Amino acid sequence: MPVQGSIDKYRVDSKEKFKLSDYETNDKSLFQHGGKEEHDPYLNQLRDELKQLQNQLYAESKHRVLVVIQAMDTGGKDGTVKSVFSKVDPQGIHIEPFKKPSEEELAHDFLWRIHEKVPRNGQIVVFNRSHYEDIIAVRVKNIYPKEVWKPRYRHIVEFERMLAEEGTTIVKLFLHISKDEQKERLQARLDNPAKHWKFNPDDLKDRARWDDFMEVYEDLIEKTSTEYAPWHIIPADRKWYRNLVVARIMVDTLKGLDMKFPTSDWIAEDITID
Repeated sequence: MPVQGSIDKYRVDSKEKFKLSDYETNDKSLFQHGGKEEHDPYLNQLRDELKQLQNQLYAESKHRVLVVIQAMDTGGKDGTVKSVFSKVDPQGIHIEPFKKPSEEELAHDFLWRIHEKVPRNGQIVVFNRSHYEDIIAVRVKNIYPKEVWKPRYRHIVEFERMLAEEGTTIVKLFLHISKDEQKERLQARLDNPAKHWKFNPDDLKDRARWDDFMEVYEDLIEKTSTEYAPWHIIPADRKWYRNLVVARIMVDTLKGLDMKFPTSDWIAEDITID
């Protein structure tokens, strides 16, 4: 099923004033007809493409791909990773979930724990939360004063510039859900005992600061979306649409690397196996 429009509509232009309100959380304009069942075959096709492209990435061992995923609680970070990368060879992908920093990590600069997790040649690394938490959470919850978190915008921009210039392709995804959708997902966790482990009462404290988080995300995305590390705003109220858009972005990104399988210095026809 072809995309009905350009996936670039979700890419943030670093030269424009950014407002989250300009992006609908329930948009499905690129795949207008039908719902999850109708589009599952296309998602499977994208997964197959991504599997083959990742195989090339791993075999060529020349490029590195870093995927940064940020979202409010229940935004779908785990679900996106499980769905989009479900067919990718585990050897070529690593998922790095960044939790609250440890004492060891707090004893270093805020990027210390991040830098050691970035991809090497041939790898895709997915950050489930990331270095951006060291601005978002710190700023909203007043953990550190402004003189601490404000310079981090510049530090992150320059850190990502260094990664890009050293050969890392960076894809940044903000999974954009509405406050109403978050309410439904939090309630679903409470209603299902099998999902109680995913519920954290502190999520309700963050929900009470919703407007503060949105303000910080807007400021952050505007300041850190660059040509070499752009943000994409993914409509995430519909899980099936979110997965399609992210899968399409990943396939297009890897195709853009123009990868080739490495050549050998031997000829298969000249080899006989007894």
